[in-house]
Amino acid sequence: MLPQWIVEKKRDGGTLSEEEIRSFIAGFADGAIPDYQMSALAMAVFFRGMNMAETTFLTNAMMRSGRVIDPASLPRPSADKHSTGGVGDKISLILAPLVAACGVSVPMISGRGLGITGGTLDKLGSIPGYRTDLSIAEFVGVLEKCGCSIIGQTDDLAPADRKLYALRDVTGTVPSIPLITASIMSKKLAEGAGTLVMDVKWGRGAFMKSQEDAMALARSLIEVGSCSGRNMAALVTDMNQPLGRTAGNAPEVAESVETLMGRGPADVVQLALELGAAMLTLSGAATDRESALAALRKALDSGEALSRFARMIELHGGNPDVAADPSRLPSAPHTVELKANRSGFIRGVDADMVGRACLVLGAGRAKVTDTVSPVAGVSRMLKPAEEVRSGQCLLAMHTERPAALDEAGGILSEAFEIGDDPPQAAPLIAWSSIGGNPA
Repeated sequence: MLPQWIVEKKRDGGTLSEEEIRSFIAGFADGAIPDYQMSALAMAVFFRGMNMAETTFLTNAMMRSGRVIDPASLPRPSADKHSTGGVGDKISLILAPLVAACGVSVPMISGRGLGITGGTLDKLGSIPGYRTDLSIAEFVGVLEKCGCSIIGQTDDLAPADRKLYALRDVTGTVPSIPLITASIMSKKLAEGAGTLVMDVKWGRGAFMKSQEDAMALARSLIEVGSCSGRNMAALVTDMNQPLGRTAGNAPEVAESVETLMGRGPADVVQLALELGAAMLTLSGAATDRESALAALRKALDSGEALSRFARMIELHGGNPDVAADPSRLPSAPHTVELKANRSGFIRGVDADMVGRACLVLGAGRAKVTDTVSPVAGVSRMLKPAEEVRSGQCLLAMHTERPAALDEAGGILSEAFEIGDDPPQAAPLIAWSSIGGNPA
C-alpha cells in the first residue's frame, strides 16, 4: 500500500491495521517515507484520533524501530517511573535510589527539558562528572552494581519516536493523546522494565491543563502498557503549584539530597512515597501499600537510599561527595532574594510563571539547541498556606545572567498570590489507578 493511501485512510476517519502502521513507521524510520508524509499522518491522527488497538500498534512499531532491551537481561524485579513533566519535579532523582534500596532494579531512561518543563538529564548535568551517555551495556552494569541508573535516550532506542517528536513540535500536532502515548510508551517499553508507574501532571505548570485530559492520558498509558505485558499504574498529580521549594538544575539536586537525608518538603516526600509504593507492590517486592510505605520509610531513615544515590553518581563518573554535602554542587555567581510586598498568607504560587522565570534565568531551553545553565533556578520558595511578613524572602533566584534578574523577578512577583486568609488545601494526588499483573 502506498504511504499516501494510509494517510488518506486516516484522514477520512478509517481504522489503520497493524500492518499499515508497522510498514509506515518502518519506512519513516529508515528514510523511505519522507517527513512531509509522516507530518500528514500525524495531522490526520491529531484530528481523527486512534482507537486503543491503533495506539498500541503505533507504540509497538515505534518501539521496534530500534533496539529493545530484553527484560530478562535486567536485574529482577524491575520498575520505572515516568512523569509528563512539571516545575520543580525532581522526583526521579529521589525515587530511583529509594526504590532500589528496597530491592527493585530501576532502569530509567530520561530526557532533557524544553520550555518551562525541567529535564532530569539537565539536573543530573549539574553534578560534576556525571555521565548520562552510557551505552546499554554500561547501563545494565550500573544496575547490577547499585540497583538504579539514569541515562539519556540512546541513538538506537526508539529512533522513530525521536524523528516523529521533532516533526510534531513544528507541525502543531503535539497535543494528541495517541501520539503522546506512543511517544512515552515506545521509549519506556524499549528499556525493558517489567513495571511502569506513570505520574501524569495537570494544571498551570503542566502539559495537560485539566484533570479530565490528564486522566484520559493516564488511562491510555495504562491500557497500552498492559496490552504490552507490563504491570501498570498511574497517578494524576497537581502541577498548579511548583513541586517542592526549588526549581531549576543544581537547586533541585540539592533538594533531592536533602529529601534523601530525611529533610525534604512534605509534597516531595508524599509523592515519592506514593509512586515508590506503587512500584514496589506491582513488581512484587511488597505485598501491599502499607508494607511498601514502611520499607520506603526505612530506606530513607537508615540512609540506604542516600547511599544508593551516591553509588549511582560514582558509577556514572560523577562526584559522590555531593550526596553527603550538596554545597559541593556548583553555585550561581548571582543570587538575589525576591521580597514580599505585604503581609498575609501565600494563597497560590503559579507554576507556569515560576517555570518561565527559571527559563529566563537560564535553567531551561526555549529550543532544543539552547544551552542550559547547571546553576540556574530558584530556591527557598514559600508554599501555599504559609504565612509571610512584608519584606520577607519569597524565594531566591540563582543565575549566571545578572541582566536576567529584573525580568525574572517581575515574572515571579506575579507568580505569588498573597491574601488575608490561607487557601483551602488542594490534594496533591487527584486520581490514581494501581493495577496488578496484566491479563
